[in-house]
Amino acid sequence: MNKYDVIIVGTGISGLFAALHLGKEKNILIITKSSMDLGDSFLAQGGICVQLDDNDYDSFMEDTLRSGHYENKIDAVDLMIRSSREVIGDLINFKVEFDQNDSGFSYTKEGAHSKARILHFKDSTGYEISSNLSNKVKELKNVTILEKSTLIDILSKDNRCYGVVVKKENNELENFYSQSTILATGGIGGLYQRSTNYPHLTGDALAIALKHNIKVKDMDYVQIHPTSLYTDKAGRAFLISESVRGEGGVLIDKNGNRFTDELQPRDVVTKAIYEQMQKDQMPYVKLCMAGYIDMDIAKRFPGIYDHCLEQGYDITKESIPVVPAQHYFMGGIEVDLKSKTSMDNLYAVGETSCNGVHGRNRLASNSLLESLVFSKIAAHDIMKNSHEVDHPIFPQPDYLKYELMMEKYRQMVVDKIRKE
Repeated sequence: MNKYDVIIVGTGISGLFAALHLGKEKNILIITKSSMDLGDSFLAQGGICVQLDDNDYDSFMEDTLRSGHYENKIDAVDLMIRSSREVIGDLINFKVEFDQNDSGFSYTKEGAHSKARILHFKDSTGYEISSNLSNKVKELKNVTILEKSTLIDILSKDNRCYGVVVKKENNELENFYSQSTILATGGIGGLYQRSTNYPHLTGDALAIALKHNIKVKDMDYVQIHPTSLYTDKAGRAFLISESVRGEGGVLIDKNGNRFTDELQPRDVVTKAIYEQMQKDQMPYVKLCMAGYIDMDIAKRFPGIYDHCLEQGYDITKESIPVVPAQHYFMGGIEVDLKSKTSMDNLYAVGETSCNGVHGRNRLASNSLLESLVFSKIAAHDIMKNSHEVDHPIFPQPDYLKYELMMEKYRQMVVDKIRKE
């Protein structure tokens, strides 16, 4: 029988960080829908927020609340901020590197932040963190990793989770049992025509939550990022990090005039861009770095520089066309401050969860921090409170039944996002 102490679904930073904070005596299975390195955490460019010092608490709190339109859960924001320096210490212990200058760590500022408190590694902070965590998890002898395997359902009875149903690479369905299950399946970008997310992120855990009457929250809270590189080609939108504007980049209309304050909250900047596009009768606006960013642009943003150059733009010399794109989901499976869902033995972390930190609109670079803080808390809660329970034997899953079921509930997710 496929029996584990803990099953984690997802290999973004929330799933990986949880695995690293579970005891090595735990037998852990990690399942991922694609390959291990194709999660949105790897794509994060800008950085990760941290409370600079005790005097930064009030400012950090206010920035997060203001950006979230004061719909945030204050207890959750408090926990995230107070845990931030400890989490950064964990990352450094895992050999994650952050850019430095002569005085120590190099902090940048992004939209809606009142001060520079964002640690970064060039313009590939997510990759630096995710790849290090991934390598550490691969070293664990108590962890089994199952790639290219899709969560189809959870095994539950009387509001208690006993494991998951998985569609493996060969399309066979299989039951996997566990004492505790952590959903870390990411966002909903695959449901959108234009998104910075990987297309395989289609809200699977949300569909399953709706099926089992697990509480969800704020399903219409979807963040549109102001700046992705404009192209008329199909495929995932390439993000132009908010840190570009944080370092001085400006937005201009078709006549070369600046039309907004680039460091307002993301939803405000996005609205301004859409309005300008309509005025100009253009499918994009332009973002200028050359002459505005007082540093070596190619060195500070090597990933963006290389990608734009491939597309025919030299960001050290010319402006680039940008357009908003779906980026982040602030809603999700409702969880408490320990990342527990309304179903026993079931946790949710990262973008698939909603603990109330972000409110209606996420503050830039809070996503990586929130994912790490609350996945670590989930792991600690499992270590403290999990215990052996007898589980029923569930029947062998039927492929056609589950395919039709998932299609039905995925459509329900789409309807809720659109209508609520």
